Amino acid sequence: MKRTLALSLFLCAALAAQNKETVEKLAPYYPTPETIVDKMLKLGELKPGEKMFDLGSGDGRIVIMAAKKYKADSTGVEMDKDLVKQSNEGIQSSGIQKTAHIINGDIFKQDYSSANLVTVYLLPMSNDKIRPMLEQQLKKGTRIVSHDFEFKDWKAEKIENVDDDGEGRSHTLYLYRR
Repeated sequence: MKRTLALSLFLCAALAAQNKETVEKLAPYYPTPETIVDKMLKLGELKPGEKMFDLGSGDGRIVIMAAKKYKADSTGVEMDKDLVKQSNEGIQSSGIQKTAHIINGDIFKQDYSSANLVTVYLLPMSNDKIRPMLEQQLKKGTRIVSHDFEFKDWKAEKIENVDDDGEGRSHTLYLYRR
C-alpha cells in the first residue's frame, strides 16, 4: 500500500513538472484578414530594413507581408508546429528566406530588444502577461500594434477602427510606442 501511494505521488509530481514545461497557449489561431495585416503594418509605420516581430504569428501572413511588401527584416514566433511549417512554406514560395523567419517556440523565451515594431493578436489576458516582458526588453521608440485588444495600463498613441474588412466584421487596431 505504501509503495503504491509513493509511486502514485511520484507519478503525479512527474506529470506536474512535465506540464510546467509545456508552452502556454496565449490565443486560439484566428487568421487576420490580409487587409487588416496591411493596415497593422501601415499603422506601425514599418520601414524597409527595420526589424519587426509578430508574436503568435500563426500562418505567417504578417511576417510574409512585412518582408515582401515593406522590405522589413521580419520574424514570427509561433508554438504550433503545423502553423510553423505552413509559414515556412509561404516564406519559401515567396522567395523571402533572407528577410522572413519563423521561430517555433515560446513567446516568453525570445529576445525582442532589436525590434522596431512588434505586432500582436492575442487575448486581453495574454497581452497582460506579455506586457512586463515587452516593457523590460523593448527600446525607447519601439512601436507595438495590437489587433482588437488593448494593453492595460498603456495609453494608445493612435486607435484605428475598421468598420468592415470585407468579411463582415469590424476591427480595432491600437498603436503604442515605448
